[in-house]
Amino acid sequence: MFDRYVRYSDDVEKIGDDEVETAEKIIKVMSKGGEIVEKREDHALRTSHAKAHALATGELRVSDGLPEELRQGLFAKANTYPVIIRMAHVPGEFLDDRRVSTPRGFAMKVLEVEGPTLHGDQTQDWVLDTGETFIARSAKTFVAEITQTEMATPMPEGVKQAVSTTSRVTNAALNAIGLNSDVLDFYGHPKLNPLTETYFSQTPLRFGDYIAKLRVRPVSFDPDQQIDIQSENGLRETVAPELRARGAEYAVEVQLCTDLDKMPVENATAHWSQEESPYREVARLVIKPQDADPTGPHRGDEERLSFSPAHSLEAHRPLGSVNRARMRVYKVMADKRRQANNVPTGEPTNAEPVPA
Repeated sequence: MFDRYVRYSDDVEKIGDDEVETAEKIIKVMSKGGEIVEKREDHALRTSHAKAHALATGELRVSDGLPEELRQGLFAKANTYPVIIRMAHVPGEFLDDRRVSTPRGFAMKVLEVEGPTLHGDQTQDWVLDTGETFIARSAKTFVAEITQTEMATPMPEGVKQAVSTTSRVTNAALNAIGLNSDVLDFYGHPKLNPLTETYFSQTPLRFGDYIAKLRVRPVSFDPDQQIDIQSENGLRETVAPELRARGAEYAVEVQLCTDLDKMPVENATAHWSQEESPYREVARLVIKPQDADPTGPHRGDEERLSFSPAHSLEAHRPLGSVNRARMRVYKVMADKRRQANNVPTGEPTNAEPVPA
């Protein structure tokens, strides 16, 4: 069965001559937006995924008895790993949840992993999003996308609200006839409980001997629950009490690449057909009941932590030009933020909370 899956090799990636220059352009644009927000907030924020809904610890429980093609990298054997999870909205600024609805992010930092890593520490990060694919085909086209987004940063929130409402209504109409627009979703994401949404890697990654995408799917909540947001921090006020009362559980699943033409590595907007290759469970992510309010006891963690595609096992190296740019950009932007806020850098060695 596993012979139908594409084997990983270094030549699946096509590296352009101008990729360092492209990454520097992205850093320049994001830095400009970050400076505007820092002046507004009198504090440096993450230039993406700024406003957190939750910061929690959990366990990644790798399934036993997986078939050979799924026993790869971190999932090579049944094991339990400590995990830190951060949930947030996508923009690099604090927006009123009642007025502007954007996609959500779900970042996982798996600790105590074994094997060679790209960054020297024994952690594995996955930075996931509610969008199934990325909004730009390549790092070069992402420069134009991020430039438009950052141009909106200084605009009044009322303007952003109008754009968000129009986009949400239009995308809902498309969804009703079986269509979807990732661009509209970025500005007008449905008002859903973040704990009930499915999160995607969007871009491919090495999966040991193979190539895959990854997703995290809720199993302890009914999917895609609508919520009535009553305050500017309504998402946090929805998520934190739920995690305190009952925790959460997710299926961690991978979709293996079967055809590089149909499932390309270098086109981050390409949809990988689940009919061609369905997602298959490799682990469970279990979040036990806890205080996950990122503005409470975990404020120290929230400031110090950095989630990046570059925090990766070699066996799960992020692939494609978008990821090659992200690995550089995330580190530069995280270091800038932590230096501006006088916060120490470095990867955690355990999931114990850091005092505020």
